[in-house]
Amino acid sequence: MKHEEPEHRLKRLYMRSMRRGIKEMDIILTRFADVRLDQLSLDDLDLYDGLLSENDQDLLQWVTGQVAVPPMYTDLIAQIAAVVEANAPARPTV
Repeated sequence: MKHEEPEHRLKRLYMRSMRRGIKEMDIILTRFADVRLDQLSLDDLDLYDGLLSENDQDLLQWVTGQVAVPPMYTDLIAQIAAVVEANAPARPTV
């Protein structure tokens, strides 16, 4: 396999984060990529690359806590969920 330059890899992963099968995952993963992608270690980038191959319905259920996250993705999904929570619009108080 040909070596991928780091900046090309980040661009590829960013584009894969933006262009998902469902809009919710477009929003969630684009937010995560905006905030954290360039801070991930090489191992975490490998893991994120694999995560992007997963089914969007599964990803959405993992991020929202509807189903258990596969152990290999636990920390990464927690990071994604934290970014989503930190960037969620304020909830109105009643």
